[in-house]
Amino acid sequence: MDQHPHPAPPAPTAPTPADPVRWTPEKQRLFLTGLLATGNVTQAARAAGMSPASAHRLRRRLASAPFDRTWAKALALHAQSLADALHGNDARPVTRQARR
Repeated sequence: MDQHPHPAPPAPTAPTPADPVRWTPEKQRLFLTGLLATGNVTQAARAAGMSPASAHRLRRRLASAPFDRTWAKALALHAQSLADALHGNDARPVTRQARR
């Protein structure tokens, strides 16, 4: 019989709002802005300090929510801006350099 009880493991702590592994509203805005500018999920996720895999998980979890719809619209607008540029229209793709 064990006469020395083992201490209970510490209780898990709830993540704080500033937890770097959580998709805060600000990180979502950064991601969606980056996605509109680049059309690239990896670059947009990294700009928000998150991984591309976590971005895809968030989108699946929020299917049909504003985040999901805005993601689709950002990609469509980016693709349209590229098509406009290829066809000689005055519209240019939105880039970080163009915004400065």
